Amino acid sequence: MLATLFSAALQGIEALPVHVEVNHGESGEFKLILVGLPDAAVKESDDRVFSALANSGYGGLRTRTTINLAPGDLRKEGPLYDLPIALGILVATGQLAAPDIGDYLIAGELSLSGATRPVRGALALARLARARGCKGLLLPADCAPEAALVEGVSVYPIQSLDQAARFLSGRAPLAPLAHSAALAVERAAPEPSGDFAEVKGQHALRRAVEVAVAGNHNLIMVGPPGSGKSMVAKRVPSIMPPPTLDEALEILAIHSAAGQTLGHARQLGRRPVRTPHHTISDVGLIGGGSIPGPGEISLAHHGVLFLDELPEFKRSALEVLRQPLEDGQVTISRSAGKITLPCGFMLVAAMNPCPCGYLGDPKHECRCSPPQIQRYRARISGPLLDRIDLHVEAPAVSISDLRDSAPGESSAVMAARIQAARERQLARFKGTSATSNARMSHQQIRQHIPLDSTLGDLLQQAMEQLSLSARAYDRILKVARTIADLAASERVEAPHLLEAIQYRSLDRKVFY
Repeated sequence: MLATLFSAALQGIEALPVHVEVNHGESGEFKLILVGLPDAAVKESDDRVFSALANSGYGGLRTRTTINLAPGDLRKEGPLYDLPIALGILVATGQLAAPDIGDYLIAGELSLSGATRPVRGALALARLARARGCKGLLLPADCAPEAALVEGVSVYPIQSLDQAARFLSGRAPLAPLAHSAALAVERAAPEPSGDFAEVKGQHALRRAVEVAVAGNHNLIMVGPPGSGKSMVAKRVPSIMPPPTLDEALEILAIHSAAGQTLGHARQLGRRPVRTPHHTISDVGLIGGGSIPGPGEISLAHHGVLFLDELPEFKRSALEVLRQPLEDGQVTISRSAGKITLPCGFMLVAAMNPCPCGYLGDPKHECRCSPPQIQRYRARISGPLLDRIDLHVEAPAVSISDLRDSAPGESSAVMAARIQAARERQLARFKGTSATSNARMSHQQIRQHIPLDSTLGDLLQQAMEQLSLSARAYDRILKVARTIADLAASERVEAPHLLEAIQYRSLDRKVFY
């Protein structure tokens, strides 16, 4: 007897349809044949499935049986086929009468007792079930709430193999989970990450961070040890606006595909913040592996990627950031397949001006030789710097600032201004793919940032004196538009443009 069920295979953050075919009753001695490009985890499913069947009170296979995971040219990985294979065996052996079983998308890992265990990619599975018009989606109870965030699909939480069999046969009714994405985002609370009121001094640095977050611009801070660079970076999440519902679902889809389920309401409404160590590999940063998967830059999508001690990262790891910073997505090609992953993150980087860190510090003597300083700075290439919108110095904090007991401006006040600026940008780019000034196309720059002769001459003079590239030209205009949004100005004025230009002054002063 032949049984056919519907499941899926994960490829990046997308789910592709897979049909699980179980043919029982073939002539010959007992043998189980599993085909369809399964990996080691899928090949081991027979041991888990047989134990789960026995401990759930069902019989096993008696004759030669073939299990096919179609299409045969798509690699299958992970234990998510345990539940559909077990149910297929029950149907093929006549132990389960479920004529509409093929109308459901089924996935889940089984323990030896028959209980279900969560699988990654629940959100992608729900999207596939909705696109294919499935009657419902059967998932382990621990990851079903994540799938219920997708509207338009019935998600049934399954606790065990026996419960799934009784539900499909009509012996035990089961209510689907209610769609709850909007409620989850509404209830999400900001993650405690410190407050900008705790930052002493550094008024120019605080202003640069506010501009960067308001327009989702990339930022690099250069200063001696102890000047507060890391302290400021850790407080960036406290002033970031909450993600929209669509952004939250994109964030969740990436983390789910990576096996880092966010799931609950308290986490769904937060933007991700990734802080990889400088020893990270190229694959860990950009993504990949034998079966391509998301890396740190994709896990930071719609959030922040903080790279502390930037020159300490491997040169090869930094250089692979060029294309993702420009396009907001990365394409990874491996022998197992090719995937395109989103990575629209905000880069926040910090570094010292020299190996010892005290170059230009009036209170400490720099011990570095000119060749050492040159080699240190050369670890960061010009093309990478061009893709960073704001370059700002973080000088050492004076003793008088440290002793000042008066708190600075709080994160809540800064966040209110940033939220207002973001709302202006969303209204400006409504109906387009851009959601912030940093994502403007060349055509949108010309449309939304008209330059009169005075502003044009001012920008030309700055470009010539600072020897900036054409890419820096566009980025200065984007930052100027953000500064104007913070000032609630409809047009970019000369003060806005001058402030944007001074954020590029480190381009040549420090690095070249």
